[in-house]
Amino acid sequence: MNKPFAIFDMDGTLVDSMVYWERLGREYLASRGITEGVDEVLERIGAMTMEESSTLFIETFGLPGTPESVAAEMNAVMDAHYRSDIPLKPGAADYLTALKTRGTKMCVATATPEPLARACLRRLGVLEDFEFLISCDEVAAGKDRPDVFLEAARRLGAAPAETAAYEDALFALQTAKNAGFYTVGVWDAGSEEFWNELTALADETVRDWEAAADDIKY
Repeated sequence: MNKPFAIFDMDGTLVDSMVYWERLGREYLASRGITEGVDEVLERIGAMTMEESSTLFIETFGLPGTPESVAAEMNAVMDAHYRSDIPLKPGAADYLTALKTRGTKMCVATATPEPLARACLRRLGVLEDFEFLISCDEVAAGKDRPDVFLEAARRLGAAPAETAAYEDALFALQTAKNAGFYTVGVWDAGSEEFWNELTALADETVRDWEAAADDIKY
């Protein structure tokens, strides 16, 4: 990757957190006594922000509260994980260091609420590699729309064509591609079934951060 700017997704791309997110909706609904009829609803929330998911839960299951209060309750479930045990993917720190050493300006654009992302990346020792973090919540749109990528590029002072967008999710990579970004598909166990499609779509791919870091260094 030889672009001067880079936008990194966090979950599934830099950190191994997808298993926690995948079970969050089910875990939260179960805590409210809801265990039946959840599968179809959970399939729909993958591209949604936390508040969009909360709205769907309220409308579908008649939960009390507002989208904001339900989102806060789900964030509380994830907060402990981000602060204590979600790990960085092997080699990711070296890759970020290699890009930063080369002068690449980087940020994180994530569907995860910004305070949780900040806490996680600070604990993992890579927060200072980034110019800033931006959450989909800030632009009120998930990554099925280009808003968060375009706002991240604006804050970096970059044009999409000179900015690499790193994503493990096929739909997010497609959104970035359609918006004119250089795309880097990142392998994650949670999206293994889409790897061939991701590879075909992306301008380049990263299956192993350690190997990719070595490529930059040498």
